[in-house]
Amino acid sequence: MTHDALDYARPGPCTTFDAAQLPLLEGLPDDPVGICAAVQNLVIQPTDATALGIAEGRMPEKNIRPVNELVAALTALDPAPLHRARTPGTRVIGTCRHFATIACAILRARGVASRARCGFGTYFQEGRGFDHWITEYWDDGRGRWVRVDTEHLGTDFVARPDDLAPGEFLTGGEAWIRYRRGVIDPHTFGTVGTEHAWGPHEISGNVVRDLAALCKRETLNWDEWGRMTAAYEGRTGPDYDRLIDVVAEACADDDPSALIRLSAHEDLAVPRHITG
Repeated sequence: MTHDALDYARPGPCTTFDAAQLPLLEGLPDDPVGICAAVQNLVIQPTDATALGIAEGRMPEKNIRPVNELVAALTALDPAPLHRARTPGTRVIGTCRHFATIACAILRARGVASRARCGFGTYFQEGRGFDHWITEYWDDGRGRWVRVDTEHLGTDFVARPDDLAPGEFLTGGEAWIRYRRGVIDPHTFGTVGTEHAWGPHEISGNVVRDLAALCKRETLNWDEWGRMTAAYEGRTGPDYDRLIDVVAEACADDDPSALIRLSAHEDLAVPRHITG
């Protein structure tokens, strides 16, 4: 479940709160799903922010990676503790990644092993996998990781957003393995609202982002490094696909040693300027 170098109950570079911010967590629920639900009150999607007339000048909030900086942006808008109800205008602008990562940070601050996962939700539209991030936490009683769609708790996209069933959310690696086995059509996997961001390269990109998240480097949805850009532009070949095969299997096996080793590979290592 864990490894000294990948202790998911401890914060990472993007999931560490400043000491002065820790009192803001007091009053939040004790249970993991309750914490995830509380995070819904902290983030607003860019499209929703635009619809509400929130100033365009605030849109760069969606590019903030570290949770302590996201909380600083939140408290600049409203200094209230994080369990207090917030108006939509005083929520930080972010994506599913921000919902998932803030929840992960709070859980880790409570000593609960948790991870943000990058992949695809298969429950938004029949026959499609939409680019998405969720939170998962380790449940000792059940002896497994429980996947929570933090952004969509309380909605009817899926029967149990608090405990996603196998296949409802596919990590990048899980989707890649299915693609390589001919189980899914890769051109039905991509980013909703786009025409170009569909296909094998979208899946491989999320494989690399999920590897980074498993190594406690929760990047943004659109961060690119290594050979990801070349893959998006169709400039990689079988050798890169084979590397992604290895990454996908290591993520599926949840093998800490393999994950750490792969995270240092020159084509996979997250550059310091992204999350530093």
